[in-house]
Amino acid sequence: MLEVGTKAPEFSLPDQDGVTRNLSDYRGQKVVLYFYPKDMTSGCTSQACSFGEMYPQFREKGAVVIGVSKDTVASHKRFQEAHSLPFTLLADPEMGVLEAYDVIVEGTTKTGRVSRRTIRTTYLINEEGVIVRAFGKVKAKDNARQMLDELG
Repeated sequence: MLEVGTKAPEFSLPDQDGVTRNLSDYRGQKVVLYFYPKDMTSGCTSQACSFGEMYPQFREKGAVVIGVSKDTVASHKRFQEAHSLPFTLLADPEMGVLEAYDVIVEGTTKTGRVSRRTIRTTYLINEEGVIVRAFGKVKAKDNARQMLDELG
């Protein structure tokens, strides 16, 4: 996990509509950047729907919410439409941004195969692009409320 006080790594990834988004596009706004394992799974759906329900409150506090996973643009589009998510989902199938934000762990399966998985992690980035809060191994159902509370 990246440390509080460090500049958030710049990224350039496609969203659920295939539009390229950069972290610098959000300069001047607070950014809740959350990393999650997989679209359409129970925990990830719970987390995304909580952010979706509270999204107007995030906007009132001057923040945007951005979710990132290794899923594809098409998968994100299905996920967004299935749950009417009002915020941006970024596709990182190459896992470069996931690695830059230090949310990937490697492990070995019972069969001896090496696997890489995403640790559910959320960063609060300030208007200047600096990480001001970092939470690793967050609880999916509580994460949106936790981040809303962090915004005051």
